[in-house]
Amino acid sequence: MRFQDQRSANAGAPSGGALRATDAFFDHLDGAYFQALAMPSRPLQVLSQGCAGLFGYAVDALQAQGMSSLDALTHPEDREAVREQVLAALAAGQPYRVEYRVICRGGDEKWLLERAVPTRAADGTLLLEGYLEDVSDWVLSQSYLAETELRYRSMFENSVIGMFQTSEDGHYLAANPALAKLYGYPDPEALMRGLQDIASSLYVDPGRREAFKTLIQRDGRVRDFESEVVRRDGTHIWIAENAHAVHAPDGSLLFYEGTVEDITERRRHQTELHHQATHDPLTGLPNRQLLADRLNQAIKRAKRDNGHVALAFVDLDNFKVINDSLGHAMGDRLLVEVAGRLRSALRAVDTVARYGGDEFVLIMGDVHDNEGITHLLDRVVSTVQSPLALGGHALQVSCSIGVSVFPEDAPDLDGLLRVADVAMYQAKERGKGQYCFYTRDLNRAAQERFALENALHGAIERQELTVVYQPKVGQDRRMQGCEALVRWRHPVHGLVTPDRFIPLAEETGQIIAIGEFVLFSACKAAAQWPEVNGERLSVAVNLSARQLREPGLPGMVAAALSVSGLPPECLELEITESMIMGDIEHTITMLDTIRRLGVRVAVDDFGTGYSSLAYLQRLPIDTLKIDRSFVSGCDQDGKAMAIPHAIIFLGKSLSLHLVAEGVETEREFEILSTCGCSTFQGYLFAKPMPEAELAAFIDGQLG
Repeated sequence: MRFQDQRSANAGAPSGGALRATDAFFDHLDGAYFQALAMPSRPLQVLSQGCAGLFGYAVDALQAQGMSSLDALTHPEDREAVREQVLAALAAGQPYRVEYRVICRGGDEKWLLERAVPTRAADGTLLLEGYLEDVSDWVLSQSYLAETELRYRSMFENSVIGMFQTSEDGHYLAANPALAKLYGYPDPEALMRGLQDIASSLYVDPGRREAFKTLIQRDGRVRDFESEVVRRDGTHIWIAENAHAVHAPDGSLLFYEGTVEDITERRRHQTELHHQATHDPLTGLPNRQLLADRLNQAIKRAKRDNGHVALAFVDLDNFKVINDSLGHAMGDRLLVEVAGRLRSALRAVDTVARYGGDEFVLIMGDVHDNEGITHLLDRVVSTVQSPLALGGHALQVSCSIGVSVFPEDAPDLDGLLRVADVAMYQAKERGKGQYCFYTRDLNRAAQERFALENALHGAIERQELTVVYQPKVGQDRRMQGCEALVRWRHPVHGLVTPDRFIPLAEETGQIIAIGEFVLFSACKAAAQWPEVNGERLSVAVNLSARQLREPGLPGMVAAALSVSGLPPECLELEITESMIMGDIEHTITMLDTIRRLGVRVAVDDFGTGYSSLAYLQRLPIDTLKIDRSFVSGCDQDGKAMAIPHAIIFLGKSLSLHLVAEGVETEREFEILSTCGCSTFQGYLFAKPMPEAELAAFIDGQLG
């Protein structure tokens, strides 16, 4: 092989000086110029010095190694394919280009690009004239790209996560099988045909597509972009998209690509958690947290429309009695029933929330005057009071409602609740089963109540509490004993009646100390009373519901008897009927323990509560007191006497002592005596009196 000799031998070859210039030109290029005989093995006739850079061999070294053809330099695995391409080009008389591997000096492999064109020498010999170029880097890069594309395609086709490419105008350019399956299509092609407009065909809210594009324009991508979409069968699911924009080198948008994940279950779980956090688990109503949000929304609408928002604080009347007498499970059923009734009484735009216990809050927006509010409240009261049957029990439930109005009464939830609570207590004082609008006068009443509550602290230490005694007499009008009653005389508020401070004491827990003070004072006083007709006088002391729940009550009673020296049989403890029906087993145990001390137990206000006759048989009691509401007017007609007569009959059947309280007329006394009542208490005989006056009254009994 030689460069210049063969060229000069050819007809029309350049002169010697030109050959040298040409030789110098090829020697400075990467690659090698060649001439070869036009046959598949391509025997080399001319090869430039660039061969050393390609193969590691100079021309002479190649000849010495016996590699005098391009076929000999070709990798054995590629020879057949190269020969076929060369033959095809020769047959067509066309130029060709072919890539193949060669084995270089030292055993390394390279990829060469061979480009040649058929030509004839001066003697008519058919030659191949061309150029050899190292394309190893380009081939490897193309191989890498091909492998990458294959991996991406495999991942795209086999991924369990939906993947897509979409155009800016909202149609799919590519989708994988997972996405087609997610949206309910048999294959990606069907998906792309079915969803021609993503905004209107896929998203439940068409505005989500525009939001998707806006976020990508702003941030370059979207992360966890959640939307509700419609599947092919019409069902709805929730998805989360992660996507970015792909741009051309000139910056123009090519497409959006990303992934889609089905988050329906996650969304459902989140919805459940949110519902649990914002709703009452028993009734399903909004709780306090959601109540605040609903009120804020109603206030915003009222400000915008120059309207009003009414907030009603609803408290069930006597719920504790029902809950304790029928059991907590029945109490829960009652709350669920009331919740449903409240919802049915209001409009769809209104809110019913459970505030806690037996308290509910109603938010009534879009009201423009009190008439609209009262219409709704009348419906609420009427609906709640409708007869109710639960677990075989016929119940009549009522509620007391306090009402406040935005913006007149307060600007926010706390303020509206506070004044509505004040109005609710006023509704209860008016007789329950009513509603009351807040007024500034009520606020003054609430402030007075707060002042009384504070003043009650330390009243015992300041000796502001005293005990008075109302005598009880027998059918012969002779004194049998007294009921001890507490009175409070405050230096500023004056004489505070029990109906004003006893409920406060119950709520605040101060009733425990007050009850202890009355018990010890009464026992001490009764221990000093003389006998009347040869009989010791007894004293009756009222117990509160809180005292009855105190485990130390029997010990306190025993201490009062011990300190005073009063015989146990001279002490009678009075409990109300509603107190009995709390925790019945605890009540029976507590009363048994007290009676073992020798103390008597009376049920006060009998007939006004919800006690069960079956429980009454089990209770360790000695006395029934007929409530004054049944005594008053019992002399008017036979119907008025029906209940007192029934109570007397029941008491005698159970061998219980009977006391009628609130007797004010001779006729009442006569009728009750005739029916069999043995003890009487009321203004007909004596009013409550301090200890000094009682001493004179007793002296009169001794005369």
